This record gives sequence, structure tokens and C-alpha cells, in this order.
Amino acid sequence: MQSRTPPGAEPGPIRAEFESRLSAELASVVAGARRRAVRDGDRQIDTAHLLHSLLESDPEVRAVFENGAQVVRLLGYLVQRSIGYGLQWQGTVEDSGPVPMVTSGKETGWSPTAVSAMELALERAEPRGDARALGMDLLAGLVADAECRAVEVLGRAGVDVESLLQRVEAGCRPYASGDHGYLGGTGQGPA
Repeated sequence: MQSRTPPGAEPGPIRAEFESRLSAELASVVAGARRRAVRDGDRQIDTAHLLHSLLESDPEVRAVFENGAQVVRLLGYLVQRSIGYGLQWQGTVEDSGPVPMVTSGKETGWSPTAVSAMELALERAEPRGDARALGMDLLAGLVADAECRAVEVLGRAGVDVESLLQRVEAGCRPYASGDHGYLGGTGQGPA
């Protein structure tokens, strides 16, 4: 029997390193992104796969957007990835660094940019004393890189990334006190 997993999408050492430090919800997001990459025939999980899975599964992340219409428009772009928008990405490695990284897809199964976003998500969990990264941490990691595919999709869908990042930061303030409930899409921090 032949594997349906395209070369490079296999789980590798990055998976084990990350999954031990993810909340159950974020582990589910990663699994969804992996399935999406396989289904789309992509070599690696990239930031757009992560964003798509995050929007589908995390209500706190959806709440940080301006409104439901913006989320629907964004999901529309992400769904079109395999049938039109985003086809230019097939067979390419996402790397938004100043010097392109040369990595073996078989080595990680993740694009270098997706690895960076996940590392940032994990770093964000540490100051609040949380051993596990949450969906809001990953969203912050995704929007921190202006050159990544996730930010490109956000821009195409009309999302002001700077405003989104401000709302993410405002919503993440309660996490520092141990409250893991996002404040909502208002962008207002605690009084």
C-alpha cells in the first residue's frame, strides 16, 4: 500500500518537540494543519495551513477579528487555496527570512516560517508561567512575520494586521494572571 502523505509532510523531530508544549486545543490545530497540507498535496505545513486550522477550531481566535464577516471572508480565501488562490505556493517552501533557508522537507514536515511562528508561540507562553502554548499565542506568532503566507492571506481578506496584533495583545493580557478566557473581539484589555 502506498502512503498518501506527500514527501516532506511526514511528522519529524519538530513535531515531537512542539507537541509536548501545546495545549490540547493547539495540538488539535496542528493535527488539522497537517491533514490540510496532506490533502492539498503540499510538502510542508505552512503558516496558511496553521491559520486555517486555527480559525476553524479556536473560538477565542475568531473573536479577536473585527467581526464574523471578516472571519468568513478570510476562511473563503483559505478554502480557495487548493482550487485557485495559493496554487502558486504548491511545491515551494515557505521561508520569509532575509536569507532563504535550505531545509529538507523530510527533516521537519514544517516550513521554516511555520517553525518560527510556533517557536514564538511557545516563547509567549513562558512569561505567564504557562507550560503550554495556546491558540492566541500561535496567532500572535503568525502575524508577527509580515512576509509569511498567513499574513498575505489576511491582507487579501482585508484584515488590518497591525490592528489585529493590537487586539491579540490586548486580549492576551488576562493570560498573564492565569485566566485563559479571551476577552472578546473588542480589543479592550482589563479595566
